[in-house]
Amino acid sequence: MIDIPFALLVPFGLLLLLIATMPLTPPAIKHHWDRFYPHVAVGLALLVALYYFFVIPQGAIAVAHTLQDYVSFICLIGSLYVVAGGIHIKVTGEASPLANVVFLAIGAFVANIIGTTGASMVLIRPWIRMNKIRISPFHVVFFIFIVSNVGGALTPVGDPPLFLGYLRGVPFFWLIQHVMVQWLVTVGAILTAFYFFDRRSFQHMPRKMQREITSHAETWRFEGGVNVLLLLVIIGAVFLPDRFFLREIMMLGAAAASWRLTSKTVHDENQFSFGPIKEVALLFIGIFGTMLPVLQYLELHGQSFGFDHPLHYYFASGSLSSVLDNAPTYINFLQLAQSTATAQAPGLYAAAGADSIAATQVLLVHRPLFVIGVSLGAVFFGAMTYIGNGPNFMVKSIAHDAGVHCPTFFGYIIKYSLPILLPILALSGWLFL
Repeated sequence: MIDIPFALLVPFGLLLLLIATMPLTPPAIKHHWDRFYPHVAVGLALLVALYYFFVIPQGAIAVAHTLQDYVSFICLIGSLYVVAGGIHIKVTGEASPLANVVFLAIGAFVANIIGTTGASMVLIRPWIRMNKIRISPFHVVFFIFIVSNVGGALTPVGDPPLFLGYLRGVPFFWLIQHVMVQWLVTVGAILTAFYFFDRRSFQHMPRKMQREITSHAETWRFEGGVNVLLLLVIIGAVFLPDRFFLREIMMLGAAAASWRLTSKTVHDENQFSFGPIKEVALLFIGIFGTMLPVLQYLELHGQSFGFDHPLHYYFASGSLSSVLDNAPTYINFLQLAQSTATAQAPGLYAAAGADSIAATQVLLVHRPLFVIGVSLGAVFFGAMTYIGNGPNFMVKSIAHDAGVHCPTFFGYIIKYSLPILLPILALSGWLFL
């Protein structure tokens, strides 16, 4: 593989910088960004694609694979967004801090069954409604931490990188058997931090309102039951063979059926619009396109970084998953772990040869902590930024459309990710890896 010029990494850095800073600019400048960000994202992706087409040998194949990954990604999260938008969970009453903790804990569990994207899209609207009186930025942030990311670390359905691991030989229930305690400790620590935030918010309310909230239980009403079946169709489509776009066709079919079968009343009550998914689709085509040389640079130079401990893989895959799509990041570090393990014990991997599934299964037996480090790093650290995982940005967009004040890109990182989430994830890695 030809070496990647360092200058080719600039478009990715520039796009991240613009995503982070443009919302903070004066209204006149921000207005232009809101109008032209699709042109910027697509333009930077095309700049990289043209270089690959005309300069890099077999670059067109790499671009085609990236485009296929993007189509699969957007079909999955787009179909989940549409189908989940047809499910209306009506909440009457205001949630207490304890009720909120229980809700988020359930969301973490559900994320392993219908995926972090599915759980986020189903639960974010009732989460906003049940906290409507005192909804604060931290409510959105901790929802992203738990439901959109950390919760979905137990099954291949939970998060896209884990599904790629499943396709490469990691058994379906392997992570449940090996990381359940670490998952419980990490989710529990984040829930504990949330409880202290929410308890303080609750105590700032008038005493009369506090008594009303604690003395009246919430009532729930569920509408749009057909969309639960369509949600299962989408999850089932994930396991179809990766050929002829069968998965994507079934996902889009489920989304079209949902749009046709869901009543307008449900969409109106959910304040459903295509705005959030449109924004994600346009920004992520830029991210996918410009991150191609970044991932290939890592593939070429990764072994020179000297990763030989599970914590190295945990923090390295986590760091890149904070700003890159965590699925290709996972694959690159899984390959790097196989290369490192082969160098440490070449005899163990001789029989596997070029078979990636066989190599993964040998790695599971002889270096299981490498796989755990890559897996949990990719999933957990996706919560560090709005662009670390697909659902993050959609949750922010839905909350913003609902009138909730959300932290800025840097505000999210400086106020919440670095001082709260990072120490918890670091402690989790230190304790278990």
